[in-house]
Amino acid sequence: MSDASILFEELPAAGGRVGRVTLSVAATLNSLTLEMVDLLQAQLDAWRDDDAIAAVFIEGAGEKAFCAGGDVQALHASAVATPGGPCTYAEDFFTREYRMNYTLHTYPKPLVCWGHGIVMGGGLGVMAGCSHRVVTEKTRIAMPEVTIALFPDVGGTWFLNHMPGRSGQFLALTGASINAADAIYTGLADRFIASEHKADVVGQLAAQEWTTDTARNHALVRHVLRPFAERSIDQCPGGQVEPHLGAINTLCDGDDIHQVIDNITAHASQDPWLTKAGESLAHGSPLAALWINRQLWENRHASLREVFQSEIQLATNIVRHPEFAEGVRALLIDKDRNPAWQYKATRDVPAADLDAFFTAPWADNPLADL
Repeated sequence: MSDASILFEELPAAGGRVGRVTLSVAATLNSLTLEMVDLLQAQLDAWRDDDAIAAVFIEGAGEKAFCAGGDVQALHASAVATPGGPCTYAEDFFTREYRMNYTLHTYPKPLVCWGHGIVMGGGLGVMAGCSHRVVTEKTRIAMPEVTIALFPDVGGTWFLNHMPGRSGQFLALTGASINAADAIYTGLADRFIASEHKADVVGQLAAQEWTTDTARNHALVRHVLRPFAERSIDQCPGGQVEPHLGAINTLCDGDDIHQVIDNITAHASQDPWLTKAGESLAHGSPLAALWINRQLWENRHASLREVFQSEIQLATNIVRHPEFAEGVRALLIDKDRNPAWQYKATRDVPAADLDAFFTAPWADNPLADL
């Protein structure tokens, strides 16, 4: 076995070839490093321009995760190395990761993502950008950035704003965990296929007579995936978001964000999913809850290009601020789960402090050329 962090293969097909990408760091749940982002970007660019490559299949190594997110410890190290100033590694990581995400969203050829196991943060950014997104009975998705004082980035501003009702706002604020059925309902995935069919799916993709007609190749992918999805219907778990949508919409109906947060954190329920969501928000960063909500609201009508440009601005300001480093320390470094947040409640945050996160920290946006 190769010890490379990401593996690339070209599968010969009945006509043309299928590119295969394997995020291959199972020990870290395939978490993305800057090196992996750069390697994936370069390979996607090469395959886009290679007429012999008709489609691309993206997976994670092992059975536990597709990708658990970015390498947050490395981002934390970058943030604490230059407190208050430019964090070179972290800012480069976010800039290049978002560029790669934008490439996925706008890729002309079929991208099939096998979203099995944990799909969080940067992993969700990869899956959400693909044109044919498959989830399985083991899929577990979350964007729990409020707990480390970050925000649902990697295009989260886009896909959360396109979810039914107030579900995107609720998931962003609480980091609630969702499954395959929820992913399909909220638009994060396209098909549920039981994981036992993976090898056969790959085999069928390799059996196709691919052409250089991109629209035809997308149709071939649908033709391959559809019967496996039909065969798997009975194995799809029950969702949480759709049956709770009425409650979610009510909880997120406040005069302002402070009232919405009060509604969610004070909600008395015997429902374990809603209770856990409320507890997650209550223990998260009050400052992060505010910038998460504002990021979604201010970009609710933004284009995909504008979304990533706004996300790199907010991410840059966040990693230069001590709240992020403290959140990562408490949850992932020292693991004491006792972060010393800068403010005890959202109502304590001065407007000027929040405004600063939405002010450009440089003269030129590094993603201005998207």
